[in-house]
Amino acid sequence: MSVSPDASYWFLEDLDLTGIMCPKKQAMAGDKHVHKRYKKGEYIYLPDEYADRIFLISDGRVKIGTYSDTGKEITKAILGMGEVFGELALVGAAKRRDFAVAMEGTELCMMTVDEMKAMMKEYSSLGLFLMQVFGSRKLEMERRLESLVFKDSRSRIVEYLKHLGETKGKRVGYEMLVRNFLTHQEIANMTATSRQTVTTVLNELRSNNIITFNRKRLLIRDMDKLV
Repeated sequence: MSVSPDASYWFLEDLDLTGIMCPKKQAMAGDKHVHKRYKKGEYIYLPDEYADRIFLISDGRVKIGTYSDTGKEITKAILGMGEVFGELALVGAAKRRDFAVAMEGTELCMMTVDEMKAMMKEYSSLGLFLMQVFGSRKLEMERRLESLVFKDSRSRIVEYLKHLGETKGKRVGYEMLVRNFLTHQEIANMTATSRQTVTTVLNELRSNNIITFNRKRLLIRDMDKLV
């Protein structure tokens, strides 16, 4: 099994996570801990809370982040349908280091650490998937750290837009369409820049007819020109 370069970098296409983690028979049995819906802006967990569950997003989007000593929000990841989070509980993290918050109406499937470990024994492909999660997220954090150290604000923003197109985009002819585009502040939090800088760079790229965007979508007209 392998990860498609055009897919989200921790999504294993041939693994039915929903069927494994949240089979319909469990939901029908009335297990309230299997499925839960969160409203936009509702926290799923906060730093220092007990880490005892793994989450699968069956609908919606979730932001994973932390706060600096000065209270500034730092976004680590924005996850969508089919993606897993809270996985550090599997390697002995007793408490959460980050926060997780619903970015829109979101439904999650949840399993305890013990349940997940039992499933990993039953499904070898699940263990391989979680190895891919750990590895891919480590590589992503390294990529962002290198970008922060070696690149200026504009370059980080442009690189992030290109990364969005490559991992979340859908090709439409010669163009790349990314749905559920982020706010300028969310992009700033992802790239360690300011909202004003993000706005300036986006408007410049739009003026040069390289991208178009609104609150719902980003359209990259030419990936090669996004530099």
